[in-house]
Amino acid sequence: MTIRGDAPKTEKKKSRKSKAIVDEKAPLLPKSKEENAGFDDFDGASFSGAVFNLSTTIVGAGIMALPATFKQLGMVAGIVAIIFTAFLAEKSIEFLLRFTRAGKVVSYGGLMGDAFGKFGRAIVQICVVVNNLGVLIVYMIIIGDVLSGTSASGDLHAGILEKWFGAHWWTGRTFILLFTTLAVFAPLASFKRIDSLRFTSALSVGLAVVFLVIAVGISIVKIFSGGIEMPKLFPVITDVSSFFNLFTVVPVLVTAYICHYNVHSIDNELEDSSQMQGVVRSAIGLCTVVYLMTSFFGFLLFGEGTLDDVLANFDSDLGIPFGSVLNDAVRISYAAHLILVFPVVFYPTRINIDGLLFSSARPLVQDNFRFASVTIALIVSIFIGANFIPSIWDAFQFTGATAAVCLSYIFPAAIVLRDQYNIATRKDKILAFLMIALAIFSDLVAIYSDAYALIKKNHTSPK
Repeated sequence: MTIRGDAPKTEKKKSRKSKAIVDEKAPLLPKSKEENAGFDDFDGASFSGAVFNLSTTIVGAGIMALPATFKQLGMVAGIVAIIFTAFLAEKSIEFLLRFTRAGKVVSYGGLMGDAFGKFGRAIVQICVVVNNLGVLIVYMIIIGDVLSGTSASGDLHAGILEKWFGAHWWTGRTFILLFTTLAVFAPLASFKRIDSLRFTSALSVGLAVVFLVIAVGISIVKIFSGGIEMPKLFPVITDVSSFFNLFTVVPVLVTAYICHYNVHSIDNELEDSSQMQGVVRSAIGLCTVVYLMTSFFGFLLFGEGTLDDVLANFDSDLGIPFGSVLNDAVRISYAAHLILVFPVVFYPTRINIDGLLFSSARPLVQDNFRFASVTIALIVSIFIGANFIPSIWDAFQFTGATAAVCLSYIFPAAIVLRDQYNIATRKDKILAFLMIALAIFSDLVAIYSDAYALIKKNHTSPK
């Protein structure tokens, strides 16, 4: 996502070859043929590559929390909730793209700057940095937990590598994450175009589907063996507490489709810009199918025993032949999935950090030293945060929830309500009000839930 520019771009053409970006601060995209001389002959990203990159942005760690929403809402209400959330996500991105075309800007920050001035552009950059840094650190923590184990909860849980090869220095958390950073994160983070990640993004989506395939297979085996009970179809409300528990799923659903910070990056590189709305609908449709089936079969498999993070359910006996092998397959594929999601989320993080620190500098793509310096500094900061700051996850639970709902709903809705080009319909503005109300409610519920869990953990922890 090229956050730093808000100058207009030339009129859109069908072909990427004639699609010139004249914004002098649109990093990672050259603005003229002369500037492009040092690059490969790039004719534009393909439709499928764009779909995979956007899908990978959407499907992150949150997929494992979705089965628990079915536990709270039941099958029918859970399906309706996911579909409704997908609709809202598609509309919020459609708002962004419509006003982007009207204002002829090339970035999310440029769009907010067009509507609300420098403050609007800066607040988007800050939200992207806060949200994405938190996400990347959490990804690295999860990768470390899965591969080398964790004792954060007080109980020791062996990681995959420690389980296979025993406890050695090279199966320890620090070494595993250092190796992953140097061997995978650093090389993939060195690409200057997001389209260069299309193949790893396709593999990432495929790895997310591995969990789905395994869950479906186990469910079918258990259905035929009579090991699965009829799941509840609707929420069960017995008292006031059970009623309010239903709202704890709202933050999970609201943030399930966040990808708005990468929409402009993908749009700017797309060969045919008129296909962008199709890219968005295809990516959201693909992710919705994955979400629905993951939630359905995850809840069907574990029922009322479904944990908030369903991955933890695959740390126990599945009660079927080769259950231990399937557990390991789920966990290793999930870790590999997050490893490949990392560079796609890292891409806009680097651009926004650069935009905040060097707002008047030349495009990042033309300054190799600055590009390398920002990249190295970010990767080192993420590594240190994931390994040596124990309370950082707790902090990002609060800041991340707020930044995510701002990026996905509040900012797009605010642009519609501002309507500086008089292109928003009455229906658009009503929907924008709904988005803002839902986002604020979601944020309040998330903050309350996180604060309550943190206080409870501190009270129950041994002195």
